[in-house]
Amino acid sequence: MFGPGQSRTKPTNISYGATSQSLTSAAYGASPEPSRIQIARSLGARELSPDHQAVDIPKAKKAEILRTYLVSPDERAEIDRGKSPEPYSPYAPHQLHGGDTAHDFYKWQKDVESEPMKRTRSRSLNMPRADPFETPVSVIRAPGGFRRHHMKMKAVQEGKEPPNFVTQNSIDFLAMIHHFADYEQIGSEETRLIPKELHHGTVSASGACLLLLKSFVGTGVMFLPRAFLNGGMIFSTVVLIAIAIISLFSFLLLVETRQVVPGSFGEIGRILYGPRMRLAVLFSITISQIGFVCAYMIFVAKNLFTVTKNALNMNIGLEWFIIGQVLLFVPMSMIRKIGRLSFTALIADAFILLGLGYLYYYDILKLSRDSLADIKFFNSKDFALFIGTAVFTFEGIGLIIPITESMREPLKFPRVLTGVMVFITVLFTSIGVLSYAAFGSKVETVIILNLPNDSQTVQAVQLLYALAIVLSIPLQLFPAIRIMEQGLFEKSGKDNDWVKWQKNLFRTVTVFACALIAWSSEDDLDKFVSLIGSFACVPLCFLYPPLFHLKGKANTITAKILDVGVLLFGVFALLYTTYVTMMLWSDNDK
Repeated sequence: MFGPGQSRTKPTNISYGATSQSLTSAAYGASPEPSRIQIARSLGARELSPDHQAVDIPKAKKAEILRTYLVSPDERAEIDRGKSPEPYSPYAPHQLHGGDTAHDFYKWQKDVESEPMKRTRSRSLNMPRADPFETPVSVIRAPGGFRRHHMKMKAVQEGKEPPNFVTQNSIDFLAMIHHFADYEQIGSEETRLIPKELHHGTVSASGACLLLLKSFVGTGVMFLPRAFLNGGMIFSTVVLIAIAIISLFSFLLLVETRQVVPGSFGEIGRILYGPRMRLAVLFSITISQIGFVCAYMIFVAKNLFTVTKNALNMNIGLEWFIIGQVLLFVPMSMIRKIGRLSFTALIADAFILLGLGYLYYYDILKLSRDSLADIKFFNSKDFALFIGTAVFTFEGIGLIIPITESMREPLKFPRVLTGVMVFITVLFTSIGVLSYAAFGSKVETVIILNLPNDSQTVQAVQLLYALAIVLSIPLQLFPAIRIMEQGLFEKSGKDNDWVKWQKNLFRTVTVFACALIAWSSEDDLDKFVSLIGSFACVPLCFLYPPLFHLKGKANTITAKILDVGVLLFGVFALLYTTYVTMMLWSDNDK
């Protein structure tokens, strides 16, 4: 109806009745006739009661949105073929095909733009009314407003139930669709873990490989040597490889499911099992990310404590290093766009590779000089701790779908993922085997602390690795904060300073809570990591993917048997390792 603008990714018509609402809902995967409350929730706004039926968007913003749907002077010149664009008013639709229908939209948009610029909301928005059928004149005069009002009054006169329109006029309806398509519930503060431009499918296979390595290799590898002590050399090696294979299988299950059920991790769960499954997925992601942050804060505190003690002869308590991190992370947590933190990830990756390289060098040097340390092949007392730590180490499923979407050739992703998993399995296993063989029962919770403290090179490596984790913490905290904010706050703080400051306070409290958890768990870091791996990471890796695949993709008996097998393994790992870890933790406290 609006000419060449239809070729862009926008709605191609503006209708007034239930048919348009049904088609729009179907396009976004909703039920055919959503209620105002459902639409409001999807927009992240207040629920629209009968007394509040307008879209809570400033009038000037609506005009700006409407302008993107109207034919511009440049587009009009293109239609005329040979005429150059002239600076005439945009309110001249009648020469267009079907322009008489769009007349009111051009006029409304022109009238609003001619008004003085104000930073206030439209007076027709969210005004309580004693009579639900009394409609303000300004609303009736808007395109589609008179028709809606007429249909309501006619239904009342005939003794019928009035139509349940989502909005009061076509302008509000168009603005609502525009915001819904742009995922307005988290406003401009929303930033994906993978940069937005990657979703156009421009990343090569090698680029996806680097993204996967970046998501998997972090601090988890530093906890593996201690985990090998808990499990024993043979047991840990076999189980680590088995966890890697099952994790890869689960990742591929999720990729296959996404091919038939498009959407994010949580959205796939909602489509297949309902909103509670989506909440379960988001809960697991949040707990795992908060757990990572707490573990990282302990890791950084221990490293800085060691460096300052040996390099500067200063005996500063661990709690002060945790407090120092709070002072750093509180302002960093206020960053709304994760893209601004991307440079920190690159620096962190370089420092992590440097630390791993030096660890390889020292392990091999120590083994060649001192031979094999005291090791066990199987530790019957603490072996369950290893399973949770191993799952923690391989956790990275949250980025599987975004990286798949980012690829130029998504069909190559399974092969790329398999190659990366083989590489990191060799990396993790070799670090665990070499470090445990080199230090035996004296291995520290964080292996880098076993390096000679009097060496300036070691002190530099410890400092750089600690700095790498400091730079990684905001990236780990970001998704957890965003998920929790979506659940706690109904509106974004884009245009509301009060909401923004409430969110700032919430982010500050979250950082302090992470610091408190880290401080209380500093003496049992290995058990804390195992608990997070068992309680939060096991469901993400071994419960949700087979559940989703079982309902959304599995068509053969073999596929269903494999899904059920992984699911049973996940249930066992979740219950048993969580229980054992809690028991061991409580025994230590006694």
